Amino acid sequence: MPSLRLALSQIDPTVGDLAHNCAEVVRWTGRAAEAGAQLVAFPEMVLTGYPVEDLALRGSFVEASRTALVELAGRLAAEGLGELPVVVGYLGRSEPGTAPGRRTGGEPSGLGRPAGSPQNCAAVLHRGEVVTRFAKHHLPNYGVFDEYRHFVPGDTLAVVRLHGVDVALAICEDIWQDGGRVSATREAGAGLLLVVNGSPYEREKGDTRLELVRRRAAEAGCTLAYLNMVGAQDELVFDGDSLVVSPAGEVLARAPQFEQSLLVLDLELPAATADHTDGLLLADGLRLARTDLGGAPLAGPREPLTAGVAPRLGDEAEIYRALVEGTRAYVRKNGFESVLIGLSGGIDSALVAAVAVDAVGAGNVHCVSMPSRYSSQHSRDDAAELARRTGLHFRTVSIAPMFDAYVGALGLSGLAEENLQSRLRGTLLMAISNQEGHLVLAPGNKSELAVGYSTLYGDSVGAYGPIKDVYKSLVFRLARWRNEAAAERGEAPPIPANTLTKPPSAELRPGQVDTDSLPDYDLLDSILDRYVEGDQGRDAIVAAGFDPAVVDRVVRLVDGAEYKRRQYPPGPKISAKGFGRDRRLPVTNAWRRG
Repeated sequence: MPSLRLALSQIDPTVGDLAHNCAEVVRWTGRAAEAGAQLVAFPEMVLTGYPVEDLALRGSFVEASRTALVELAGRLAAEGLGELPVVVGYLGRSEPGTAPGRRTGGEPSGLGRPAGSPQNCAAVLHRGEVVTRFAKHHLPNYGVFDEYRHFVPGDTLAVVRLHGVDVALAICEDIWQDGGRVSATREAGAGLLLVVNGSPYEREKGDTRLELVRRRAAEAGCTLAYLNMVGAQDELVFDGDSLVVSPAGEVLARAPQFEQSLLVLDLELPAATADHTDGLLLADGLRLARTDLGGAPLAGPREPLTAGVAPRLGDEAEIYRALVEGTRAYVRKNGFESVLIGLSGGIDSALVAAVAVDAVGAGNVHCVSMPSRYSSQHSRDDAAELARRTGLHFRTVSIAPMFDAYVGALGLSGLAEENLQSRLRGTLLMAISNQEGHLVLAPGNKSELAVGYSTLYGDSVGAYGPIKDVYKSLVFRLARWRNEAAAERGEAPPIPANTLTKPPSAELRPGQVDTDSLPDYDLLDSILDRYVEGDQGRDAIVAAGFDPAVVDRVVRLVDGAEYKRRQYPPGPKISAKGFGRDRRLPVTNAWRRG
């Protein structure tokens, strides 16, 4: 059988930075050429970054992307890389005279949009030219995706013949939906289905992807190469984990998670025999668009190259890496060098500080202890000990004088007095941020955000919330894992043992602990998992064996805190139902039955 050396470039683009992204394509194409690749691919919309959201609706951005694509083809040729075919994703538009696509289920797509509407596209660059273009066929419109808003679908199956092998091309959602390009690939008789992706990370999604790719490879009747991007964009984290699977389901190669990498391997593929003509109508209304790039069939590589299967990360390691990558990308891509955290000595701020140190380096992490009259000495000591262990910058600024001034002037008491402490800390953090140029990280976890156990303009201030999508019980697991990982490497565990064992407390009044106001976190998180992640109603949760009074209380708290969540900063999404992009409920809402 003919052999094809394939290179999958698992890289991290930046949304809107076309010049940087094009330069990265050139750089990684050079690496692929050095490895002897005969075809190299890059992720979904790599030229523009992904997702571009409403930037897709700006004509100037669409045209800049299309222009960059043509210029990139010329640049690759000018740098001696023109003979290597390159598959790149970009933002394009539908061309005049093309037939309107159809959505899954047969309904008309694009809400009547005219030719020239934005499309999520990919192209093949070869010998200084854009030799073929195609647009994503299936448009996702669930969870974090809103592609019906931005794009119209494509209606072709692009097949490239290279060295005697037919390679069919697809984009991400094209294999998540039944039929479409997977079925069309089998009809076209392609030997390889190459799919470029911008698939966000979620817990346990890697196993779901693997089973999907195995199933689609069998359905397409050919080897399937699944290329995913890495890095992060706002809330979304991309974990890479690219893989190549045989028609029988064997994993031929798998790239590492959360790392830029070049996965190169030789594939023995069936010789191209089908000779279908352009325009042939295939499955799901797709029309064949064939491009012959030439090259004699290769009977076998001189030195066969096989890629390994990168080891998978454990659950805690995987989640922690996602938090680190999301934080690093948000800080760096928004032009900041350093971060600022209010370090209380509690578990949440301790985990955020550990993530920040791993994301941007201890020398770029600045922490402030802001004790009040109710702050315990052990919490103050724990904050200082964490700073000592990690080497981050640490200072103490007491809020007591400011607190006394406010209370004396306004006569505050009770909850207003408690929340004032948090708001004074928020004001201090933002003042230091303005003065010194640090980006403030908010320490709130998902359990607290769910039930509104936070203070607006207090502990919720900041530009990014690294543990926003992490339930409190998982916060403890991640902190313990991080300490264990440090010990295995012979390093000092960053989080003091006392922080892991003491009862969680906001320390806004004498003797306060979180369970004064909330159920035990293990119980709370179990109910939240059903109500938030599972969209179960109150009756279903009670039927699962939970105390009706506790369920009623939790549901009431969650429903009443939507206005707070709307004002919380973004943070890395790790679950299937993150607040903000996934779970979007009305603030004004009289439905009270869960």
